[in-house]
Amino acid sequence: MRNLIYLTDLSAPALEPYVKMGEGQLVHAFHDRPGLFIAESPKVIERALRAGYQPASFLVEEKALERDLSALDDEMATNNKRRWEQTPVYVVRSELIRQLAGYNLLKGVLAVMYRVQRPGLADFLAALSGDHPRIAVLESVVNPANVGAIFRSAAALGINGVIVTSDSADPLYRRSSRVSMGTVFQVPWTYLDAHQWQDEGIHLLHRFGYQTAAMALRHNTIAIDDPRLDKVGKLAIILGAEGPGLRETTIDQSDFTIKIPMADGVDSLNVAAASALAFWELGPRQQK
Repeated sequence: MRNLIYLTDLSAPALEPYVKMGEGQLVHAFHDRPGLFIAESPKVIERALRAGYQPASFLVEEKALERDLSALDDEMATNNKRRWEQTPVYVVRSELIRQLAGYNLLKGVLAVMYRVQRPGLADFLAALSGDHPRIAVLESVVNPANVGAIFRSAAALGINGVIVTSDSADPLYRRSSRVSMGTVFQVPWTYLDAHQWQDEGIHLLHRFGYQTAAMALRHNTIAIDDPRLDKVGKLAIILGAEGPGLRETTIDQSDFTIKIPMADGVDSLNVAAASALAFWELGPRQQK
């Protein structure tokens, strides 16, 4: 049974996370535990629920009530029956919800959900499955759309996990999770403090048995289909920000510097597109 609550005013205090709180405020909503995030659309919310994330509330357009919530009924009934009965589902008229920034583009149910504590690097790497693991490291990738697209490619092409430096866009930002089509809830991932990454990131990965491949253009760059890469047992593929790319220290300390061969007159791809090609070529052996 759904806990439907009909509201006639967007200024209702219960709607503050949807109306007034920015991404940063949601992240720091609590002092003593991980904060909140907003998931958009039935598909994204369904994948979040399936991954074990718990909803604080839902917000849905009245005329789309059945369309949007029917997709979530089975998931909530299977794993969260009691919570489905207790979690508020705020229902508002079309003319109200369409005042929310971005809703006219999305036109789907929203959910405020609780974040979970991300594992430390050692626990994260120890938990990864597979005999030939391939992980991605996102260094200062600040565009949420790129982060979401990278996760979508990682999920599709069998990458075992993703490490996100803390100065990158948050994978749980609304745009990140939306662009990823909810795959941010499928691919194992964790944060690594940006300063720690700069100071000892490559050394940490080496300590856990990973060799590193920095995507960059240097005099010693090799192609992503170089046979030497096939022989690496554990490989971390490092991707940098659009424009500036990876830090020189990251490249210098990496075991390989890799590139995607380009046609004359073009020197690079968007980082999201480059990640898809790299994951296809360098992904787990069983995916080939």
